[in-house]
Amino acid sequence: MYGTLMRGEHHHDVIAGAEFLGEATTLPEYELVLVDYFPALLKGGSTAVRGELYRVDAETLARLDELEEVPHYYLREPIALAGGLWADTYVMPRERVAGAARIDSGSFRER
Repeated sequence: MYGTLMRGEHHHDVIAGAEFLGEATTLPEYELVLVDYFPALLKGGSTAVRGELYRVDAETLARLDELEEVPHYYLREPIALAGGLWADTYVMPRERVAGAARIDSGSFRER
């Protein structure tokens, strides 16, 4: 999770029962942009995006997919994390956010 689902953020209640595994950083292969009040992760950048890693059950995953409007708005895809790990997250197709402001720090909290 790299945006409004993180602890203390607007939609964290959706994953309130999920197991927090720790903070995580992607490989520097992505871009983080701000769309209205929420971020979007894009493939094909050069930024290491920082967020939080959670283990979720099937019921929570279904709620998350509904919130993120998969596959009509976001896509749920595996991404590469630092340390050789992979995790599913929500990726925005680049064409849906043309002109969105880039978050150069790679951190939604430091926008």
